Amino acid sequence: MIPGKILFIAAVMAISTTLFAQQPKHVVFLKNKDNNPYSLDNPLAFLTQRALDRRSKAGIPLDLKDLPVTPSYISQIASAGAAVVYPLKWFNAVVISTGNPQVLATIQSFPFVDHIDQVAPLDGPVTTRIPGYQAINGVPPFTLEKAGPATRPEQPGSIDYGLAYNQAHMIAVDGLHDMGYTGQGMMIAVLDDGFYHVDQIAAFDSLRLSGRILGTRDFNDPGNNVYGDHMHYHGTSVLSTMGANIPGTFVGTAPGASYWLVRTEVFDYEALIEEYNWAGGAEFADSLGADIINSSLGYTTFNNPAYDHTYADMNGHTTPVTRAADIATSRGILVVNSAGNSGSSAWHYIGAPADGDSVFSIGAVDAGGNYAYFSSTGPTSDGRIKPDVATQGLGAAVIGPDGSAGFSNGTSFSSPIMAGALACLWQSGTGYSAEQLRMAVRYTASKASAPDSLYGWGIPDLMDARTHLDVEEKSIPVAGRFLLCPQPFSSSPDLKWTVEGRITVNVDIFNLTGSLLGSVSGTFHGPGQMRLERLNICPPGIYFLEISADGIRQVIRAVKI
Repeated sequence: MIPGKILFIAAVMAISTTLFAQQPKHVVFLKNKDNNPYSLDNPLAFLTQRALDRRSKAGIPLDLKDLPVTPSYISQIASAGAAVVYPLKWFNAVVISTGNPQVLATIQSFPFVDHIDQVAPLDGPVTTRIPGYQAINGVPPFTLEKAGPATRPEQPGSIDYGLAYNQAHMIAVDGLHDMGYTGQGMMIAVLDDGFYHVDQIAAFDSLRLSGRILGTRDFNDPGNNVYGDHMHYHGTSVLSTMGANIPGTFVGTAPGASYWLVRTEVFDYEALIEEYNWAGGAEFADSLGADIINSSLGYTTFNNPAYDHTYADMNGHTTPVTRAADIATSRGILVVNSAGNSGSSAWHYIGAPADGDSVFSIGAVDAGGNYAYFSSTGPTSDGRIKPDVATQGLGAAVIGPDGSAGFSNGTSFSSPIMAGALACLWQSGTGYSAEQLRMAVRYTASKASAPDSLYGWGIPDLMDARTHLDVEEKSIPVAGRFLLCPQPFSSSPDLKWTVEGRITVNVDIFNLTGSLLGSVSGTFHGPGQMRLERLNICPPGIYFLEISADGIRQVIRAVKI
């Protein structure tokens, strides 16, 4: 049963979409969550059991961000005359629509209100993209090249992928499919623009007939039909790279997965509200228990330049959408995001939320595995390597708005190709965490020994990644796991273990860019601990400890504050 919180959101979002379209939008940030009828002791009131199971499996506790916004605060804001679009519990905020300054003044006077930001400052409806629009912002202009009779490749596996074979085979997800892992039991939330005619196109018949399109939601215009004639078809093609299933014509990378289709993006203009729409969509995905979010979206500049981001903002913790993405990953969700299509433009860097340190950012290559000229590059402004990996995005096979298969370009497609593949990898070992999957894919990709800002760690090999995870899981007995204490830490932490007998421990310390910072080793007898003084001289940040000890291997994420 859908919990009360989700029903509450649905009720709020049923308000007239006409009002939202005509009035400016604002985010009202609140000071607290006092007088809240919800409690962390009763999480089923606002999270599904599936969401709680995902948290429990990953050992992630609930915290104050999980509590819904205090309902009485929302009611008072609405009573002041504003239309409530949706609440944002992670930011403890409420998105509203009003053009009345007196209403805003009344809301600002409430003792529980901290401040109000205007996020959709358009003077009127915008029906076309702004001149010089860069595809990193939101979704790129879409073109579809029809497939000719000679473009279908030969393929040896058990599934006839049709035009989609190369992009599946390049990352070895066809090997997982041959083993029976096609994404069954995995839930993917697709945050995108509209999903034009997904309810009619034959390529999605298997999803519809088996009930694996679990639902839809529109955060920009609540109550909208995301399949309608007025919707854009970018999300349709994005979904096809994962969920389409017409053997011999087109099979996506996760034809067995289940999907929520969430509209957060507006194709006709760029405004900061879209980043908050994204946050709302990610919260919604979390509450439902989604395993993976695919987001073929990104943000740098807007119709109103007063709201533009700068390259300095691409540091993993500044923009609203990146902060929301990092919160989503902290809840155990694997967030997969396109790097962007600005590689050949003046702004050639990745955008937000692809800059997030825990976001799995996907660049693009061509059919031969060569860097695609448009794929946005790293590093982030704080020096981290991005993208994480790269998959086919130049000449990617997709289903177009008329239901036919063809080819298109963009990291918009390399991202979901990877997201679908990760769903299959995760299905093959559901005990893995999202972080374990991300690291295993990076460690086994084609450029793992020398990552760069074009390919990241390179082209993934999902079969090698599965072997890496399988070896790691089987080589670490329960009694022999290593623990880092305290976690997070501010000075030299201790590595502790419970292995009996004589043991030689070696620890390699890596930063987020994959650079080896140093190593420490020693021989011990029985359970013990090792002081990692090398971390004492490292600045605050996230590090990875790769531990090897007489056949035992483990990777620990270490957070210094």
